[in-house]
Amino acid sequence: MTDAPLPDSLAAIRDEFLELAEPDRLQLLLEYSYELPAVPAEYEGRPELTERVLECQSPVFIVLDVDESGSVSMHATAPPEAPTTRGFASILVQGLTGLSVAEVLAVPADYPQSIGLTRAVSPLRISGMTGMLMRAKRQVAAKAAI
Repeated sequence: MTDAPLPDSLAAIRDEFLELAEPDRLQLLLEYSYELPAVPAEYEGRPELTERVLECQSPVFIVLDVDESGSVSMHATAPPEAPTTRGFASILVQGLTGLSVAEVLAVPADYPQSIGLTRAVSPLRISGMTGMLMRAKRQVAAKAAI
């Protein structure tokens, strides 16, 4: 795993998971699934304005915005019947929103493997979260014209 420093928001989420015994981490992931914020009205019901995360088995759509100050906002939708996927989306939405473009682009690609869930969920699920992160970083780079 990469030892690159993480933004405080993502480090706090990682630490929150790692402080728990493995069986309790799934409960925390479920709690994150309940915390996935609704997308702003401009994206509601407009999947053409978002990007489907094909690495996820469930239909997950993300979109990232970069404001004039360079602050990033991530938005995601995932079905309620896919709590693992919703939890991963919520972690990234909460962890990336408010970061600068440079901070988002510096997030290590292996962040999903660092939160202590690799033995609790299938590799396919971790791959889905990794896909969300990679697509998020690509969108941020494109919108910031880097």
